[in-house]
Amino acid sequence: MKFPPDQPLARGRTADVYDWDEGHILKLFHNWFPLEDIQYELRIARAVHASGVKAPAVRELVQVNGRNGLIYERIRGESMLTMFQRKPWMIFSHARTLARLHVQMHECVFDADVPDQHRKLDYKLRHADALPTPLKAVLFNSLLSLPEGSRVCHGDFHPANVLLTETDSTVIDWIDASRGNPLADVARTSIILLGAAASSQVPNPLLKVFVRTFHSAYLRGYFRLKPGGYEEYRRWLPIVAGARLSEGIQELETWLVKQAAGV
Repeated sequence: MKFPPDQPLARGRTADVYDWDEGHILKLFHNWFPLEDIQYELRIARAVHASGVKAPAVRELVQVNGRNGLIYERIRGESMLTMFQRKPWMIFSHARTLARLHVQMHECVFDADVPDQHRKLDYKLRHADALPTPLKAVLFNSLLSLPEGSRVCHGDFHPANVLLTETDSTVIDWIDASRGNPLADVARTSIILLGAAASSQVPNPLLKVFVRTFHSAYLRGYFRLKPGGYEEYRRWLPIVAGARLSEGIQELETWLVKQAAGV
């Protein structure tokens, strides 16, 4: 039998996903993707799983037909985004699930050698070319005034990165993970969701309303389970918006600048 087969389970920009065996899948990276970045993902995935977060275990780095890949535990489920699109009436249930997962994640401490959230945000702000220089200085000062942390932070936590099974849920795609302050991680989720609703990422006006409603329910759920910190969360929003400008997402640029300025 030819391996890998012609049709993967999923195709991505950096890798394709294939069946490996009954309990595992193969994430097979394209040849242009650097080996050191794959080794970094392996290290992060192991550290995340060891922390106690609900995340797939990673087994090893392999080479298949000259391409590098990672063997991951198979999670038999669908993404929350897919289920949301199919059953939009479950919006509040999914929002509560997202909040519970985020709280569970933020109860876990990162003891491994992983990136520091403050340093990552500092780096991104420095490389956010669309930020006016005076505003960038304000955001740097705000970042310095906010507390660091030692908790597991995902860095890209949204419905597409949550897999739901009949009985459980699991968080995937940990390449942006860091050790840091949970409230900054919540702010990052807010900026992702609200930015999608404010831009062409969500073109349908009705869906924009659904995304904003979902975000509000998620935020209420998070602070209901983890009271306190809402005012600090608000202080993180401009910093996280400014840092996201470094990612060069054209359709979000105008909106992100306004959020960074507190408009």
